[in-house]
Amino acid sequence: MKVNKKLLKGLISGILILSLTACTESERVTYNMKQEAENFNVLRRFAVINTRTDKVEFEMIGAFSREDSSDSQVTLVVEMEDGTYKRHIVGLNENTMYIIEDLGGAKVNKYKYQVNYIPESIVPITITEHD
Repeated sequence: MKVNKKLLKGLISGILILSLTACTESERVTYNMKQEAENFNVLRRFAVINTRTDKVEFEMIGAFSREDSSDSQVTLVVEMEDGTYKRHIVGLNENTMYIIEDLGGAKVNKYKYQVNYIPESIVPITITEHD
């Protein structure tokens, strides 16, 4: 498959402009902070609080990731020093709530972003220059 180099550059430029102007600075920083936390790079505190007694019933402090949760449970994943991972599933009920507190702060660059390509999904193309 042959693609015109100028056409490809134009398409990529258009996509980048749309993606960069489509979000606010706050949205970009928030996204980067979430990514840092979910990649085990931010020290956080997870606490389950009994809303009837105002007492903390469960607490975890460390670098962890929170998987998608339901109303009745929260799943936390921690990375161990040996490269293995452990899951902690915390049950919730109508008398409990949880909070995740950022203890360390994320050092993120609001101007940096990363694009990842999954090798299996890339279709090889040949770029040629036409005058």
